Amino acid sequence: MSIIALGLLASLAAGLMTAVGALPVLFGKDISRRGSDMMLGFAAGVMISASFFSLILPGIEAGQEVYGSVAAAAFAAGFGIVLGAGLVAWLNATLPHEHFIVGPEGADPGALPKIWLFVIAITIHNFPEGMAVGIGFGGGNVTNGLALATGIGLQNAPEGLAVAVALRGQGYSALRAFWIATLTGLVEPVGGLLGVSLVHVSVYILPLGLTFAAGAMLYIISHEIIPETHRHGHQNRATTGLIFGLVLMLLLDVILA
Repeated sequence: MSIIALGLLASLAAGLMTAVGALPVLFGKDISRRGSDMMLGFAAGVMISASFFSLILPGIEAGQEVYGSVAAAAFAAGFGIVLGAGLVAWLNATLPHEHFIVGPEGADPGALPKIWLFVIAITIHNFPEGMAVGIGFGGGNVTNGLALATGIGLQNAPEGLAVAVALRGQGYSALRAFWIATLTGLVEPVGGLLGVSLVHVSVYILPLGLTFAAGAMLYIISHEIIPETHRHGHQNRATTGLIFGLVLMLLLDVILA
């Protein structure tokens, strides 16, 4: 199987974990805000660990091989991180979207239905995750790609549940909430295909691609996930979840290496 096909399938599998996480809403199961914040903290921990151990460090190593020096690799990594974070920040400021708790952000949505504002917000969040998986495979390192896909899939499950529960709170039926949560995860294979295709074209793109994906994810963690988990006074549980997620992703990265 080609690297591009592997990257696409892995990012699809990671995206479908959103549906797995959303399954409890079909059975009338609810989740406390305390539990939701702890699970989202876990997701943040997985993303932080994946950003550094599966994207930034491999990006610097790849940069040393491509650019010929540690200094050039470090500067390229810094540039990639800033570029990734800057792009997501620009999308946040430009595209009309709405978070479940924070409310509307970006441009004036006009008459755009509220549900589409939620979908746009989640798409901005999920697309870089899919890219990260695809880029992980694009350099030809299947082990790193599998570690990334596993980690992103693990953190997609609690996010899927959080999205579905929030939709139920907005008055959507259990079935509709489940399907919308599932569809938001399906943007990841689109990002995965783009990521794996770009870095497969040239080795010079790989170091920047890895750190670009890391920067995009780090922006999302700081701008959205961590503030959300601290909004209701459950900082301790959210931090506990973050530490467990970080350590689990670290172990996955080392064991699968």
